[in-house]
Amino acid sequence: MNKLDIRVGTIERVEDVQGSAKLLLRVNFGDHQRTILVGMKKERSNPRAELEGKQSLFVVNLPARMMAGEQSEGMLFDIGFLDGIIPQLAIPEAKVPNGARAG
Repeated sequence: MNKLDIRVGTIERVEDVQGSAKLLLRVNFGDHQRTILVGMKKERSNPRAELEGKQSLFVVNLPARMMAGEQSEGMLFDIGFLDGIIPQLAIPEAKVPNGARAG
């Protein structure tokens, strides 16, 4: 894998993963949907209300992997976690078509 494939997707559904600090996101990329697990449960008081319907950036060319008993098919591209800031979505300035590439 030579470069990251980062695409815009709309978070259509947010579900709690029991016994885990992860959330399961169902993301629409225009021509397909993916399930992506993210570790944002502790940082959000109401993840469903805060995330559903929002567009964000996702890395989509990573191999699928099992996490917390669920298969994750990508990675949320967020801002701030490594700097100790509550993670924020990397969002487009205006609505763009799902599946649009970053870069």
